[in-house]
Amino acid sequence: MDSSDSEADENGGGRLTGPRLYLLLRMDRRLLTAVVLGIVFVVLVGLSQVGLPALRTIVATNNGTFWIFSAFIGSIITGTSIVVTINQLVLSQELGAVGDQRERMQEAMGFRQDLEERLEEDVTPPEPAGFLYELVDGIQEEANDFESTMTDNPDHSDELKEKVRNYVDDLSENAETVKGNLEDAQFGTFEVIWNALNFNYSRKIYDARKLRADHQEELSDDANDEIDDMVTLLKFFGPAREHFKTLYFQWELINLSRALLYAAIPALTVTGIMLMYVDATVLPGQTLGVDNLVWLTSAGFVIGITPFVIFIVYILRIATVAKRTLAMGPFILRQSERDEDLG
Repeated sequence: MDSSDSEADENGGGRLTGPRLYLLLRMDRRLLTAVVLGIVFVVLVGLSQVGLPALRTIVATNNGTFWIFSAFIGSIITGTSIVVTINQLVLSQELGAVGDQRERMQEAMGFRQDLEERLEEDVTPPEPAGFLYELVDGIQEEANDFESTMTDNPDHSDELKEKVRNYVDDLSENAETVKGNLEDAQFGTFEVIWNALNFNYSRKIYDARKLRADHQEELSDDANDEIDDMVTLLKFFGPAREHFKTLYFQWELINLSRALLYAAIPALTVTGIMLMYVDATVLPGQTLGVDNLVWLTSAGFVIGITPFVIFIVYILRIATVAKRTLAMGPFILRQSERDEDLG
């Protein structure tokens, strides 16, 4: 993780900022694809102006366009076959006997009912964003109740009260940010998963348990009960996040498959045109000081690599999310989230 990301974790309670993570996670995949392709196009055209051998000469003497574009045919067709494999992988998770589907339904309903009982609510929202909102809100309320219990008891030391206040303030700040962003979030966009990542529940579980371990003799029975209630709700967040992350991965893989299929036919068509009709005699002359053949070949190359770039930008996001959520529960894999203990 680079310094900007580490600083965000240390100073923001695990909240994610920085240009690197913006490119990997938040930036619209279509826009990132266009940016990458635009950079490749500019580099290809720009290199024609730095004294390298003329492209028209290379095409005339070595049949350059054939060697450039012939490899695209096989790679695009192979990539399309991979798309079919990806779709089979995604669909296989949804196929099963009625008994398996019923078990999945019962487990999902059981988890929801357990949380509703803990939150003392009749029904939690069906939307992932609304469900996470209610869960984070419930955690925040339990934290405030914990702080009130500590403040109302004169037997608790000022040092302990200050630690609890700092813990609750950090949790509340994180919760308010996440809740504010979840209000308008729609599943299928990255916002729901982004805010699930933004709530560092693992660190909060650790801090609560460490606080109790360090001050076990001083904490009242009511305070211990409040910690138990708060940690119990925090433990609900892990499975909920993992479930929605799995659904998002399936959603994103389907989007990736569709995008690759949409890009494959134009890429194959342009590649075929470049192989069949473009030679050293095509489009003589220059535009803006650049040989017209350079413009044409660069554009054809960019269109040819479009499926590959689409694949890269989607997998980068999926891999980054997977890496940041490898451990579920009280395990923290990034050192930056352990640098500031409560004491």
